[in-house]
Amino acid sequence: MGMAAYKGQVKNIQDTPFGYTLSVIGGKWKMVIIYLLAENQPIRFNELKRQIGSITFKILSSQLKELESDGLIERKEYPQIPPKVEYRLTAKAETLLPVLEGLCEWGARNQNK
Repeated sequence: MGMAAYKGQVKNIQDTPFGYTLSVIGGKWKMVIIYLLAENQPIRFNELKRQIGSITFKILSSQLKELESDGLIERKEYPQIPPKVEYRLTAKAETLLPVLEGLCEWGARNQNK
């Protein structure tokens, strides 16, 4: 169901599929995290932090927890010292990759215009 199906009927954006999608992948970091996981999975917390750069540990942890609760990433904890935790995309998140690819293609076409 596309945007046209809701034309003139939207009273609250959160009630639409678009609103749901934004609630799951919206914000400054979630799409960056999904992109990096798609390129480098599985990946450990500190490596993800290093690749993103300017994100704080608290915000990264929070974003990962939200993505996990939305079913987009899996967290695997290994019982060892020091603790080892890896993250990877779920099958649900993999269905978003064509959308991210489309955004990348749009950026490539429009970046230098």
